[in-house]
Amino acid sequence: MVQTIKTRSQVPLDSRDLETCQRVFDKLSADYGIERDSDEAERMASIVIELYRQGVRNPNHLQSMVEAARGLFETSER
Repeated sequence: MVQTIKTRSQVPLDSRDLETCQRVFDKLSADYGIERDSDEAERMASIVIELYRQGVRNPNHLQSMVEAARGLFETSER
């Protein structure tokens, strides 16, 4: 099922929201060998947060959308 992006939420993220975003960020960083203090990590974190605020709450969908946005798809299966 394709998840539709809703309007951007102006509500501050709570600890559960941040935990979800952190898990997705950590998985992407580990999967693609992205250093946490790199420019790429900053861009990726910004995309994770922005998509989450737009309503993408499923971690798998969030990860897929960040991969697509950053061009991180691999040619072979992980």
